[in-house]
Amino acid sequence: MSADGASPSDLQTGPRSDAPTPREVETIADAPAPRVRRATQPGPRASVRERSRRLLRYSLFALGAIVLIVGGLLYWLSGGRYVETDDAYVQANVLTVSTDVSGIVDQIPVQEGEHVTKGQVLFRLDPLKFQIALDNARANLAQTVLNLDSLKADYAHVQRQVAAQQAMVHEDQTTYDRYAMLVKQGGITQLQFDDARYKLDADQASLGADNAQVQSALARLGGRADIPVADMPAYKQAQAQLAEAEREWRHATVRAPFNGMVTQVNKLQPGQYLPAGTAAFGLVETDDMWVAAEPKETNLTYARLGQSATVTVDTYPGHVWHGTVQSIAPATDQEFSVLPAQNSSGNWVKVVQRVPVRVDIHQGRNDPPLSAGMSVEVSIDTHHRRTLADLF
Repeated sequence: MSADGASPSDLQTGPRSDAPTPREVETIADAPAPRVRRATQPGPRASVRERSRRLLRYSLFALGAIVLIVGGLLYWLSGGRYVETDDAYVQANVLTVSTDVSGIVDQIPVQEGEHVTKGQVLFRLDPLKFQIALDNARANLAQTVLNLDSLKADYAHVQRQVAAQQAMVHEDQTTYDRYAMLVKQGGITQLQFDDARYKLDADQASLGADNAQVQSALARLGGRADIPVADMPAYKQAQAQLAEAEREWRHATVRAPFNGMVTQVNKLQPGQYLPAGTAAFGLVETDDMWVAAEPKETNLTYARLGQSATVTVDTYPGHVWHGTVQSIAPATDQEFSVLPAQNSSGNWVKVVQRVPVRVDIHQGRNDPPLSAGMSVEVSIDTHHRRTLADLF
């Protein structure tokens, strides 16, 4: 027999039958019986629990949808009140200090970054030439007054000469008339009569010359000899020259037109020749600053003048300034551009425009210093409340 209990004859006689051998039967009998899982039918309690879970799941889904709808509706209703934009910058009056007279820079009593007040001296030009021009204008005015007084005196003198010459002509006329009668009667010679006639003609010619002098003197007095000297054209001309000299003398000293801070002072140096109208350095106003914002046109539906606004500056995170809407531009930036967009072509694309809005800043004592050009974010409170009717 072989090791598995089969005889050699069985191995050689052909195919083995399906009946197990005694050894296999014994092995199978000794093996543990497999566990058979019996299918259990769900009871009434399990069915109720499953339905409860399914109902809870659907309820949570429905509740979540309701919460999202209600939350979105409340968010929409609470929106639309504020106009917000980060396209905004701090603005201030920035002046390039210059003067309308030319001269040599004499003094610069201010320094870079110094805060100046209105009327404070920024720089001075050499006053010598302006003082000379001023003295010359004053002397010219005084000389003009003397000349006009002299013209008045000449006019009066010529008038007296005319009166005297008129009397002489009257006397000559009387003598000529008398001699004319006497010469007919033979009382005087013809020579005497001719001398009287020549004397009358000469005195009449002198009277005409004196009258011409009167008219000339009157013309130099402006046509009226009785008006005051201060009202005469020559006096006004000399007075205007004096006023111009005084103006140039005053403008040789440049003063601050408003409170602010000077900058780029090193561009100007003593001894430098400064032509009229040339920029010296800059002056930035610090008392009156505002925000130039450019929100979209679609956000300005309910924006009006006088509405309150809050301003936050990127330089000072967390600090809030309060302001008021001062102006809303009557035109968009496109209207002021050098080459505005032409919308007459067939490839026109609608673009939301920006409208400039100015917001005045209410600065407090404890507010940090602001500089022109700083980036800010603006929020304008329009006090508008959305309603459900706006949805339809």
